[in-house]
Amino acid sequence: MRLPVTVMRANTKREFGKKAQSANIMAAKAVADMIRTTLGPRSMLKMLLDASGGIVLTNDGHAVLREIDVGHPAAKHMIDLSRTQDEEVGDGTTSVIVLAGELLHLAEPFLEKKMHPTVIIRGYKKALDDALCIVEKIAFPIDFDNSEDVLKVVQSCLQTKFTSRFGTLMAELAVKAVRTVENELGGGMKEIDVKKYAKIEKIPGGAIEESRVLQGVMINKDVVTPGRMKRKIENPRILLLDCPLEYKKMENQANIEMMKEEDWAALLKVEEEYVERLCTAIINLKPDVVITEKGLSDLAAHFLTKAGISGIRRVRKTDNNRIARACGATIVHRPEEAKESDVGTKCGLFEVVKIGDEFFSFIVDCKEPKACTILLRGPSKDVLNEIERNLHDAMGVARNIAMDKRLVPGGGAVEMAVSRGLTERAQSMKEIEQWPYRAVSAALEVIPRTLAENCGANVIRTLTKLRAKHADDPDCTFGIDGESGEIVDMKAKGIWEPYEVKVQTLKTAVEAAAMLLRIDDVVSGIGKKDKSGGAPKSRMDDGDNVDSEQMLPE
Repeated sequence: MRLPVTVMRANTKREFGKKAQSANIMAAKAVADMIRTTLGPRSMLKMLLDASGGIVLTNDGHAVLREIDVGHPAAKHMIDLSRTQDEEVGDGTTSVIVLAGELLHLAEPFLEKKMHPTVIIRGYKKALDDALCIVEKIAFPIDFDNSEDVLKVVQSCLQTKFTSRFGTLMAELAVKAVRTVENELGGGMKEIDVKKYAKIEKIPGGAIEESRVLQGVMINKDVVTPGRMKRKIENPRILLLDCPLEYKKMENQANIEMMKEEDWAALLKVEEEYVERLCTAIINLKPDVVITEKGLSDLAAHFLTKAGISGIRRVRKTDNNRIARACGATIVHRPEEAKESDVGTKCGLFEVVKIGDEFFSFIVDCKEPKACTILLRGPSKDVLNEIERNLHDAMGVARNIAMDKRLVPGGGAVEMAVSRGLTERAQSMKEIEQWPYRAVSAALEVIPRTLAENCGANVIRTLTKLRAKHADDPDCTFGIDGESGEIVDMKAKGIWEPYEVKVQTLKTAVEAAAMLLRIDDVVSGIGKKDKSGGAPKSRMDDGDNVDSEQMLPE
């Protein structure tokens, strides 16, 4: 009799075949169920407590998933989906998780009937291609220059958020910020980098209504020598540096041997002359404000003050880039090489203002700034953090409309229209893939169903009515009103979603479901190799005590 050969270590845990697939589906479903209640205007809030006792109170799906710590690799993959969706389009993070969870849940019966995962994936991919064609037919263009229509779309996306109670304030801030940072590259191409050029600054205190978009940049810095340097300059000439205005320190350790006292005085004189030479090169350009990312010594501050120049030091690289873009300056690496064209002249006002206990420098009223700061005021840090999350989503929506000016009806209307279209097409299919294809059609109903559930409507009756509406009229734009749970025409109600968000949601959800269905083996308990190149040390006690950090090798 031949004995079985053990290849892996005794304390390595392995799940394969049907067991691995079931575990992955269960983990994905658990993540989807966790944030299902955060979808729609009547969504519930989640309160998250971290190890240090901090509290996060939010109904933003991505914020919830970002904060929680999960052990299962499939659950981690689902959380990565939310991050991908947030980085790509900035909205639809909850929808994508709920839809991916439902697609996996509906794949389970096929796996139980011994259908191969490849066949299921083939059906899902075919359904995705057809779904994207249907969404494209439903989509219609919008004029981005029409502020009223754009505000309506951004506002309908904010209806589900905490800031919806403040009217159109957040939507207006988002649209204004996106319009400010929009940059035409020529050839019909445009760049809208909200992350890099639209900075959100939160200052607790004051009313939320005081929040505004600055036509320029605000930084949490004061001038180097308050009282001697000017704190308010109109139409300033601004010079930006990323080098220190102080004596150069040795890169390596150096020893200087002095034989007499005069040598020490000579050394100090050399240092002073070097700093003076730097400052003279700057003064010759006649700037009003000098901003550097590095240090600015007391001696340099003295020379600049004498010349009537205000100086700010140790500014972040990202802030310096924003200031350069806002006031038309070029960041200089060596003061001796600075030219007149490097000085920024597009700023209308430089002012240092005290807000609360801190000083803030405002470089505002810029002509064509192409960079901005969104100043948020509010009663507490928790409220401001939630407003920032909402504003990030709103800016994502406004950016999507600016990049692709197509819209689709919201409130689950698109999902129902795609579901009806896929059901019709499935009737003409003969292959075995028609069953997974139909499953995608059924899975899409999870969005309107969840919206109905979250506002306490009778789910079965509401969905049956909605199905009937879409079955009677192929061009139907009826969906579920997230406030009341009733069936209404989304076109008449004015609830729209960007085409880009909807397409990205469908693509990401189907791709993620296909990826997880392909997994047929999960090996956990793989130890890291030690630095000496020896064998990996397992960090597991037994098969049940799986350390989530060791599930996949780094």
